[in-house]
This record gives sequence, structure tokens and C-alpha cells, in this order.
Amino acid sequence: MSVTASSIVTAATTLTVPSALTAPSTVTAPSTVTDEPTSAVLSVPAAAPAVAAAHYAARLAFEADVSDVRADLLSGVPGLVVVDSRSEAAWDQGHIPGALHLPTARIAELAPALIDPALTVVTYCWGPGCNGATRAALAFARMGYQVKEMLGGFEYWVREGFAFETAQGTDQRAIDDLTAPRSGISCAC
Repeated sequence: MSVTASSIVTAATTLTVPSALTAPSTVTAPSTVTDEPTSAVLSVPAAAPAVAAAHYAARLAFEADVSDVRADLLSGVPGLVVVDSRSEAAWDQGHIPGALHLPTARIAELAPALIDPALTVVTYCWGPGCNGATRAALAFARMGYQVKEMLGGFEYWVREGFAFETAQGTDQRAIDDLTAPRSGISCAC
């Protein structure tokens, strides 16, 4: 039995897979049963290198991590503004020093007066379980801003041991060694 990578047919549907996303172009079913384990990772072949490079370059055009945002804020890199898209109560509980508080629902109303459209906006919300930063980034993009989303949000800012501001003042927690080296030195990924 032979199945081409560009067309997989079942009784009800035909699934067309771009050939650039498949490797090899023809998959042949084994003629005998073996005792080799089935791979969960390799059950869908990896993308061709050029396709993978385009995918990862695109992701980096849309995302930044907390360590990179912090490094840029500390060094005073011009051309970006960090926006906290959460509620007033969340902002008061803790936020990134130097961030601008602009809840997602008020971006269309307030951004033109507060943020130069020549700047790149970096949005964040609570953490990876919240899509508030994504919604905020979408709102900014629709208004013509260049925008990136900060992966991990406020949660990972705090978990990496970075200082944050609250309604009561500045605070900082110990580094969570599941997110960053205990030494506080960048993981240099």
C-alpha cells in the first residue's frame, strides 16, 4: 500500500497536504509488523527546513519573551512601549516598571493620544493561560501599530525574579528555578 504525501483519501474526505510540509513525498506502509515503538513525535513528519525557518522567523516577529523585554527596558532601547492590558485591580496588584496601563477595552479610545504610532508596542496580560495580551495586540495591529506580545505575561516576569511595582510600592520574589537559573544570570537562550 502506498500513500502520496500530497493527497490522503479516506472514505469521507480528501486531505491535501502541501508538499513543502511533508517529507518524504511518498510514505509506504511496512509490509510486516515490527516490535518497534510508534513515535508520537514523528507520526507527523517535521516540516522542510525552509518552511520551519519561515515559521520560526514569523513567530519571533510577533512575540518577545520577558527576559528580552526586561533587557530592553533596562538598557533604555528606544522605539518600544510596554503595555499592560489588564484591569485596574490587576495593575494595582502588580505590573512591570515603566509599563503603560491601557486595558484592552480602552485601546481604540486612548492609544492615539498616548502612544506614538512610530513605536513598537509590546503587550502583556496575566500569563500564558490568558489571551488578553493577544487581544490587545490585535487591537493595536488593527489601528496600524507594529506590535509584539510578551510571552508568559506578568506571571513569568515575576517568576523570573524581576522587580515589579504594586499600589504599595516595589516588590520582587525569588526566582522560580523552573523558569530561570537561580543565579539570576540569563539563560542565554
